[in-house]
Amino acid sequence: MSVIPPRQRPLQQFFRSGPMPCPYLSGRVERKLFTRLIGPYASEVNSTLSRAGFRRSHDIVYRPVCPACNACIPVRIPVGDFAPNRSLRRVLHRNGGVRITEVAAAATAEQFGLFAAYQRERHSDSDMARMSLADFVAMIDDGRSDTTLFEARDDDDRLIGCILTDRLADGFSAVYSFFDTTGPHRSLGSYLILTLVERCRWESLGYVYLGYWIEGSRKMAYKARFRPLEALGRDGWYRLPVPADDEGNAP
Repeated sequence: MSVIPPRQRPLQQFFRSGPMPCPYLSGRVERKLFTRLIGPYASEVNSTLSRAGFRRSHDIVYRPVCPACNACIPVRIPVGDFAPNRSLRRVLHRNGGVRITEVAAAATAEQFGLFAAYQRERHSDSDMARMSLADFVAMIDDGRSDTTLFEARDDDDRLIGCILTDRLADGFSAVYSFFDTTGPHRSLGSYLILTLVERCRWESLGYVYLGYWIEGSRKMAYKARFRPLEALGRDGWYRLPVPADDEGNAP
């Protein structure tokens, strides 16, 4: 009697991008190692590569492999040891009336309106500020892998924040967030991350993956305010030191 071997998972193909201007550090060149997130094993691949420091955008998962530069450091929040500092406790208090709902990863006109306003206010010189509704739909739809959106609404049921997330085997990956920048000062970006921390605790998951952090980058400074914070180095994940005067002032 012949035995049919079990179906094996196909090998994942990786590619290297050409040189491009770095979007974070002026005068430097960026290159990426990337693969497409498709097929029946997409969720497993996404989880495995996230633990290895990769990041998802649309249906691509990538990691910087820049010549002579290793400034982009993958970071994650170890949920079991995380406790909000005084600044982040104020964020929780200011958003006490905000309602968070997990919804399917399906783009809406309401979400796009908030996204477009956020880009105009915070990132008017970026490519994302020129995204159309079709581009926004593609950002939500392409590469979905156990992907959902968490929506934040105020007392009037007005959409004031969204975070696109991937559920991984050991936590959540914060893919992209956008929020109202014109209303009362709520630090909604930080609040959305705190929401993922609490959801991880509720589901007994270990980590919230925040993507890349660059020391000295103003755009990424908020990530270092979540303590403790783990970074991925040559020997694996390790704790970043906490500054003695750190108050974690949230944006």
